Amino acid sequence: MRLLAFETSAKAASVALFEGDKLLGEQYQNTGLTHSQTLLVMAQDLLRQCDLTPGDVDAVAVANGPGSFTGVRIGAAAAKGFAWGAEIPIYGVSTLEAMARGLGVFDGCICCAMDARRAQVYNALFYVNQGGLERVTPDRAIALDDLKNELKTLEKPIFLVGDGSILCYNTLKDEIPGLVLPPEHKMHQRAVGVGLAALAKEQPDDPATLTPEYLRLSQAERERNERMNNK
Repeated sequence: MRLLAFETSAKAASVALFEGDKLLGEQYQNTGLTHSQTLLVMAQDLLRQCDLTPGDVDAVAVANGPGSFTGVRIGAAAAKGFAWGAEIPIYGVSTLEAMARGLGVFDGCICCAMDARRAQVYNALFYVNQGGLERVTPDRAIALDDLKNELKTLEKPIFLVGDGSILCYNTLKDEIPGLVLPPEHKMHQRAVGVGLAALAKEQPDDPATLTPEYLRLSQAERERNERMNNK
């Protein structure tokens, strides 16, 4: 199965192409350009470099949240459009699980973190044992103080991954000395992890019902609810 994976949950955008569990190639861009400008261009370039066409893709995968509201929507729309147009399966995967799989840790605890503002992070915890990934917590938005209390109970080392890694490390390192900050090229979300998470799923999703998992309301929705409650 040839699988094309999309990642647009944060500032960087990337696409990856798998044949079975073999990574054929990846395109990654973190230049500040909008994902709507770069994502499909990168996908087209990657397929061309692999001497393939969109018709040669058997399935598509996408990081389905949490993450940037706009970024996740762009990725989901691109993946669903590709799947519908080609009439192929689609796999929506947790952004946080994809981050954990893409980090490549063989043993240890992984703390996935994306900056959710308001002293919170989008987070999930995983254990890796001999390369096998075990989920410890669900995806959630959690206050840094609450996350600190959880991390104190875990075995060391604790590997951080995601665009909230530096925030967590700088905030918590004095009280949790076992935190390990990855190198820059391993820190950010990448489509390779999305592909690996999709390959681990038993069944594809229904493109008609697949919707992003934001974990909390957008700022516009929160402000609207506040206005309605104050009437």
